[in-house]
Amino acid sequence: MAREGKVISCHTVTAWNEELCKGIQEKKLMVVDFTATWCSPCRTMGPVFSELARTTPDVIFLKVDVDELHTVASDWGIEGMPTFMFLKEGKILGSLVGAKKDELQKLLAKHTFKNASFSKFMNNAHSYYYYYS
Repeated sequence: MAREGKVISCHTVTAWNEELCKGIQEKKLMVVDFTATWCSPCRTMGPVFSELARTTPDVIFLKVDVDELHTVASDWGIEGMPTFMFLKEGKILGSLVGAKKDELQKLLAKHTFKNASFSKFMNNAHSYYYYYS
């Protein structure tokens, strides 16, 4: 399945676990939108979340309906919608509750910059090591 630039909806616990495992194995930043169909702020943020996925293809974007996967929502401590959770290698880096477009964009920028900066640093360090070895 082509994942880059798309929001992946998880409709079963198995699908959630598979996507979570893929993200952990790929060591990619994951952003999860815990949402509900009856939630008006969630519907407002849906297109924003899709646009972020489209413009940030190196990040995995998942969507979980809390009514459909109530055990997953409960396991992750979701109490309000929408909740956006940032994960890396299975660990929570941060979260945001509410339809706060600007804050969501800032959190995404913060976490993608951290990952990009570290990767660039490691690539430069690797090159430096081989150059001077």
